[in-house]
Amino acid sequence: MKKWTDEKIEIIMGNLLRIGVILAAAIVFIGGVFYLFKFGLQQPHYAIFKGEPAEYRTLSGIVHQAFSFHRRGIIQLGLLLLIATPIARVLFSIIAFFLERDYVYILVTSIVFCLLMFSLVFGRF
Repeated sequence: MKKWTDEKIEIIMGNLLRIGVILAAAIVFIGGVFYLFKFGLQQPHYAIFKGEPAEYRTLSGIVHQAFSFHRRGIIQLGLLLLIATPIARVLFSIIAFFLERDYVYILVTSIVFCLLMFSLVFGRF
């Protein structure tokens, strides 16, 4: 197996972040364009607050709505991808540190990953 160098890891990590952000932005943009085509000329009612419908509050609901080509579901999916991008970076860092056998950084990065996951799962309580 080839040795993982710091430069190689930085290039992969940079590409991971770049691709994640570009893909998320493209998905949000597409959903936003579709949303504006349908609702762009409607006047918003600021006196009435409506929260997110239940189908947009869960991961499975968002994915279902996006793949059913609902405009808000596509936008929400892009936002989820944007949130997942730095999480994927931390996960990749754990793998890279493992391949380099840098156990201190594995521990520190694993703690960061656990905190990220904890905040995503239990953050609304």
